Amino acid sequence: MDVIVDNLDVFGKGLLISIQISVSTFVLAAILGLLLTVCRISPVLPLRLAATAYVELVRSIPLLVLLVLFVFGLPEIGLIGSLLWTAVAAMSLYWATFFSETMRSGVRAVPKGQIEAARALGFTFGQVLRLVVLPQALRSIIQPLASLLIAVVLNSSLAAAVGVTEELTGQTQLLDQQYAEPLITFGAAALCYVAMTFIIGRSAGYLDRRLAVQR
Repeated sequence: MDVIVDNLDVFGKGLLISIQISVSTFVLAAILGLLLTVCRISPVLPLRLAATAYVELVRSIPLLVLLVLFVFGLPEIGLIGSLLWTAVAAMSLYWATFFSETMRSGVRAVPKGQIEAARALGFTFGQVLRLVVLPQALRSIIQPLASLLIAVVLNSSLAAAVGVTEELTGQTQLLDQQYAEPLITFGAAALCYVAMTFIIGRSAGYLDRRLAVQR
């Protein structure tokens, strides 16, 4: 246990970086995923085809492969940036496809009668989305979005595999190399991940009860 007590600052730093990676990834993925969703339900055929092709292609690539392509491939074509934010960009592009699918399932849950009524009142496509569809869709997918956020948090550990040693798993690997106590160091890291996922799950349950759509 001395390993943990003596390195609480290291675990704390790694945990904060992991949270930063996870939150940044989720927010960027949500923005791109929402755009993909709008394109996929758009009446404009080229937009629907392009968004569908992106989702089907990117989600078929393992996340670790995409991270390697970004981290080691982009410098080859002259695009050099922060290692951490390169990893965030790759993960955001990847998780946006899953956000889009989750959001689309929420859109499908909105009664068609409400959409038709809005159109009959003269609402534009944008107004139907903003005033009728998206508010209800978002409220109906709180739990799936929480599951998606948990997946983002857990898979943020893959950043360590491409050299982002600042995050929790990367810091744990460095401590294990120093102390050779894998059960203790990785056990502590596991508890940190459990704590994060527990908080997300309980928060999502509370929001789901408060914002449940009454049919």
